[in-house]
Amino acid sequence: MNFPISQAHLAPSVLVALGFVVGALGGFFGVGGSFIAGPALFGLGLPMNFVVGTDLAHIVGKSIVAARKHHFLGNLDRKLAVLMVVGTVPGVEAGARTVEALKRAADIDLVIGVAFIVILVAVSGFMAWEGWATLRHRPTRAEKKNGDHSAFSFVAKRVQRLRLPPYVSLPVSGIPRVSVWAIFGVSLAGGYLSGLLGGGAGYIRMPSMIYLLGVPTHIAVGTDLFEVIISAGVGTFTHALKGNVDILIALVMHAGAAIGAQLGAYLTQYISGPRIRLAFVPLPLVGAAIVAHALLTGQHAP
Repeated sequence: MNFPISQAHLAPSVLVALGFVVGALGGFFGVGGSFIAGPALFGLGLPMNFVVGTDLAHIVGKSIVAARKHHFLGNLDRKLAVLMVVGTVPGVEAGARTVEALKRAADIDLVIGVAFIVILVAVSGFMAWEGWATLRHRPTRAEKKNGDHSAFSFVAKRVQRLRLPPYVSLPVSGIPRVSVWAIFGVSLAGGYLSGLLGGGAGYIRMPSMIYLLGVPTHIAVGTDLFEVIISAGVGTFTHALKGNVDILIALVMHAGAAIGAQLGAYLTQYISGPRIRLAFVPLPLVGAAIVAHALLTGQHAP
């Protein structure tokens, strides 16, 4: 099928299947799924600027479905999510403007493709290292009680002790006090990568909420999905104004994503926090491999 906006020729059945897989992964891990969706669209022949914008558009609908499910499961810290919007919105716009600058000044496919690979490999490597350290870590009594512990919890405790007013308490996440500037920094970085690389950038924001802010894994999953709605929504709007969104492709993908997102969200209640983090490790590597293959073989070219 030919999609007139992007001039790409893609099979609708493949897009629906891709949407289902991304929806299930996003609902389970609390990320937009752009670490799979973006590279896959790129490998199927969609130009990188349309990959970024279209991935954002499809993720909005999927994240609404998954976040709603997590809300019913009690995995959503709405106060934290609303505060993170403050950094997300300007971050997304800055990322989108970077894409526009790259379209005029560089090989956008190569630059963003390499950035994708570096970030995904770095995230996967860190979480693998943390997972191994956590397996060897002796959890405290409190950590054993909630089933969610990390060998690097001391990092979040230091961030929570930062003396940078104003401060806010997050009772749903079990955080008595944390600087608003720490929340702003996490959301700004996530928003920028969302606007630059597409998707909701949950592959950065979800681990950051866990390791830097100290948010329990299950709540980080649900809260990040709510935040993805905001970041991807703003990103879709700004990229649509710049002509980078093929809404027809996004709608076809959403047909599968709506089902997959509910399934993924439902499964999180049966898996402990450390196991969710460990299961996440190989997925960014898959996305990085897809992008690398497309760049090396030229199969991304329409």
